[in-house]
Amino acid sequence: MKKYLLLSLITFIIGFTSCKSSKVITKSVFDISEIKIDVETLSADEMEGRETGTRGEQLAAQYISKRMKTIGLNPKGDNDGYIQIFTKRIKSNPHSNEPSADDKVVLGKNIIGYIDNGVKNTVVIGAHYDHLGYGAEGSLYVGEPAIHNGADDNASGVAGLLRIATKITNIDSKKFNYLFIAFSGEEKGLWGSNYFTKHPTIEKEAINYMINMDMIGRLNAEKQLAIYGTGTTPTWNEALKTKSTNHFKIKEEKSGMGPTDHTSFYLEDIPVLQFFTGQHEDYHKPSDDAHLINYNGIVQITDYILEIINNTVGKGKLRFTKTEDAKKGKRDFKVTLGVMPDYLFDGLGMKIDGVKDNRPADLANLKKGDVVIKMGHVEIFDMMSYMHALGVFEKGQTIDITIIRDGKENIRKLTF
Repeated sequence: MKKYLLLSLITFIIGFTSCKSSKVITKSVFDISEIKIDVETLSADEMEGRETGTRGEQLAAQYISKRMKTIGLNPKGDNDGYIQIFTKRIKSNPHSNEPSADDKVVLGKNIIGYIDNGVKNTVVIGAHYDHLGYGAEGSLYVGEPAIHNGADDNASGVAGLLRIATKITNIDSKKFNYLFIAFSGEEKGLWGSNYFTKHPTIEKEAINYMINMDMIGRLNAEKQLAIYGTGTTPTWNEALKTKSTNHFKIKEEKSGMGPTDHTSFYLEDIPVLQFFTGQHEDYHKPSDDAHLINYNGIVQITDYILEIINNTVGKGKLRFTKTEDAKKGKRDFKVTLGVMPDYLFDGLGMKIDGVKDNRPADLANLKKGDVVIKMGHVEIFDMMSYMHALGVFEKGQTIDITIIRDGKENIRKLTF
C-alpha cells in the first residue's frame, strides 16, 4: 500500500499535469478512483500528517497546487501563485509582550484557485488540508508518537473541494465567480481561514457565501449528514431542498459558529454552510486512514453541494443573518465568556474576534477587537492562560474583567 501511495504522490505532483490537459480534466467525469487517489495521496505516510509548518504540509501544498492547475483554476494566492503564506509567532515567554529571538515562528500556506467569470458575486468553497503530524498537539491517541494521516480529517474535504472545482461547469456556473481555498492551520485554531478573511485575495465585499467541508468521508449506512450554518441566510431554507435531499438523513444546525473554518467567514458577516459526516473512533488518531473512507459518500455529498449552489443562482447577494450560538457539549472548563478568540493574535492577552449575543461578554459590553488581560485575580497572557481562567470561576460568579480597548485599559463587571 505504501508503495502504491508513494507512486500516486510522484505521479500526480510531477507527471499528471503533462498527461492530461486542463480542458479534458475539467469536462471529464471525476470518478471515484480519482477521489480515492486524492485522499490516499494526501493521507499517505509520506505526508507525515500534514502539520502546519512542516515538510509534510509543504508536500501537500505542492500536490494541491498541481491539482488546481490541472483542473484549470487560476492562481489567486500571493504574487500570482496559488500559495498564500501566513505566519504565527509562538512566544517562548508567555509573560512577555515583546518578540524574542527565541520565539518560534510557524509558516503556513493556504492554497487558492479561482474561476473568474467576470461577475459581481463570488462563492467560496473551502476545506482544510492540515492535520496533526505525529500527534504532538490535539491527538486523542495514547502511545508513542505516530503519523496521524487524517484521511477523513480532512483529506476527504480537500478531495471534495477538488471534485467540485472539476464539476462546477456542469451547473449554471457563470452566474458566480468561484474561489477554492485549501486552508492550513485549522487544527492549530483556524489560523489559515482567520488570516484569509483579514487578508483576502479578492474584494471581501464580493464574497456571496462560503461553503466548507470538514470530515465528509465517513457517510454511514443511515446516510447521516450534519449541515451547520443553516440560519446564516434565509436563502438556505429553500436552497437546501434539492433532488438529493431525500438521499440523506440531515441534521441541520442554524449556528454559524463552530470549531472549523466556516466560523472565520461567519464572523465577517458572510453566510456559511459546513458539511460533516460525524466523529468516529478514529478521530484525531493514527487510525484515520484512507481504507476507511466512503468514497461514494463523498460523491453524493459533493453532488448535493453542487445542487445547492445551483439553487442560489438568480438570488443575487444573499442576506446575512446572525444566529444564536449552538449548544456545546461537555467542556473541560466551568464557564465561558461567549467569545471567539483571535487565534492569530501575537500580543499579550486574548484578543476577541467575535462576541456571541446575550452571553456574558456581550452583556458586559465587550466587543470585537478588545484584548482581555485579566479575569478576576487571573492574569491573561495568552490562550493557555485564558483557558485556565475558564476553569477557575463558577457559574453565577461576578468578576472584574480587564480589557484593552483603543489602547486604553478598561475594567468591567462580568457575570458568568
